[in-house]
Amino acid sequence: MANDYAGLRDERLAQDFAARRAAAYQAFYEHMPLRLPAVRRDGFAQVELFQRVDWGRLARFHVLDDRQYRSPQACTKSDTRGGSNAVFARACEALRDPRRTMLGAQQEAWLEQGLASSRARWNILAQQTLMAQSSSVPVVKPEDGRFWTDGWDGYPAARRRLLDTIVRQGAHNPLMLGGDVHTFYTTALRPDFSRPVSKQNAVVATEFVGTSVTSSSRPQERTLAQIENNPHILYGRSDKRGYMLLEITPKQTLTRFMGLDDVRNAKSAIAELAAFRVADGVAGAERTS
Repeated sequence: MANDYAGLRDERLAQDFAARRAAAYQAFYEHMPLRLPAVRRDGFAQVELFQRVDWGRLARFHVLDDRQYRSPQACTKSDTRGGSNAVFARACEALRDPRRTMLGAQQEAWLEQGLASSRARWNILAQQTLMAQSSSVPVVKPEDGRFWTDGWDGYPAARRRLLDTIVRQGAHNPLMLGGDVHTFYTTALRPDFSRPVSKQNAVVATEFVGTSVTSSSRPQERTLAQIENNPHILYGRSDKRGYMLLEITPKQTLTRFMGLDDVRNAKSAIAELAAFRVADGVAGAERTS
């Protein structure tokens, strides 16, 4: 319905966006095989998309909605334009506003309760985009970075709250799944990406991001430069299209990134680009291939 929308605001600041969003949510609700609650009295003005799914005692999936309740993107390109931008942190004061949210207060509280009550071996948070900090320039201090504002980098206080919640509730084996950015990633999530890893700033979760199935991305050289600027990004591959496979067992989760040789060929071969193992009780990924 719209690229990079936030709540009831699209990137064109269109007056009819609320109606268009409601119509899109209705089409989504009626045609997708989802387990969703009953529609509210106000129809499709809001649809509660976040949900929790237990796979026995093996895994609890916390499926998040980071579009419907988020604050508008900070420091847009102009007063007549919404959506994303790439900004230097020092030039965008709004990035430091602790009131800004990605999930909204209700969903944050719901997630905290779900993590606190979980008895699953693996707690898998499925959400839209890249969570790890990703600066296009080297970062020594937080204000040094240049960030894309539609992702979690545009909501650093909200990201810190989520990661602090994971630590505080002690849910077993937290894994973060993401997408949206047309690139495969494996990252190490910690509360403060600008400080060295320590006991107080340890890795608290592993993140896996799937690439686009068909849409193009940037050259791999730019992704390699991004990894160099962000050492907590352990792997990135933007020159291949495909998907990721997760094999979850009580002892480990094995994630395989699968890439097509030629996305324009229906008979294209597909191969494993890389694989990462997360062992039970260990925060962090180990590359296996």
